[in-house]
Amino acid sequence: MKHKKRNFDQEASTWDENPVRVKLADDVASALRREITLTKEMDVLDYGCGTGLITLRIQPFVNTVTGIDSSEGMLNVLNEKINRQKLTNVSTQHLDMEAGEYLHDRFHLIVSSMTLHHIRQPEILINQLSEYLHARGYLCIADLDPDDGLFHEDDQGVFHHGFGRSLVKDMLEKAGLQHVKDTTAAKVIKDVEVEEGGGGAREFTVFLVSGQK
Repeated sequence: MKHKKRNFDQEASTWDENPVRVKLADDVASALRREITLTKEMDVLDYGCGTGLITLRIQPFVNTVTGIDSSEGMLNVLNEKINRQKLTNVSTQHLDMEAGEYLHDRFHLIVSSMTLHHIRQPEILINQLSEYLHARGYLCIADLDPDDGLFHEDDQGVFHHGFGRSLVKDMLEKAGLQHVKDTTAAKVIKDVEVEEGGGGAREFTVFLVSGQK
C-alpha cells in the first residue's frame, strides 16, 4: 500500500467517463434517499464530493448542497456542471480537513461516499464531521466492505482496503451519533487480477452507514 495521496486533479476531466463509477453514484444516492427522508428544509454537505456525482443527485430534493473536496480539479468539473445547469442551490468549497482546515457552517445532513478509504485516520474525520451537524442531523458514510485490496487497480492513496461495517458503526457511535444502522447501498462487478494468475469478475459491495446526532 502506497502511503501517498492520489492526484485526483489529473483524473478529474475524465472521471465521469467510467460507467461503473456513475452507476455506483446512482445506487448510493438511491440508498441514501431510502434511509433518510430528504426535505426542502435541509442544508446538506457532500464531503469528498469529487465531480458532484452524489451532490447533483441529492440537489433536487433539498434546500442547499455544499460540495467540499481537497481536489481543485474535481471542483472545477463540478462548478462547470453547476454553471451549465444554472443551479442556484449548489456551491463548492476547496477544503481539506486532514490538513487542519475547518468549516464554519452546520448541516442537517452530511454524506461522504467512497472517501473514507482515502483518509489515514477515518475516526478523526467522522468526529469532525459530526461536529458540523445540526441537532438531530444525519451523517451517512458510504464505502467498500473489505475488498482484499482488489477493488482498486492502483492503490496509491488508498489507506484502507474496505471497512468492516461494525467498525464504521462503532466510529459513529463514539462520535455521539444514535440510531446507527447499515445497509447495502450498491454492488459493483469488476474484473480483477490476482498475483497467482487468473482472476475474472468479482462482486464488491458498498455499504451505507448512517447515524443521527
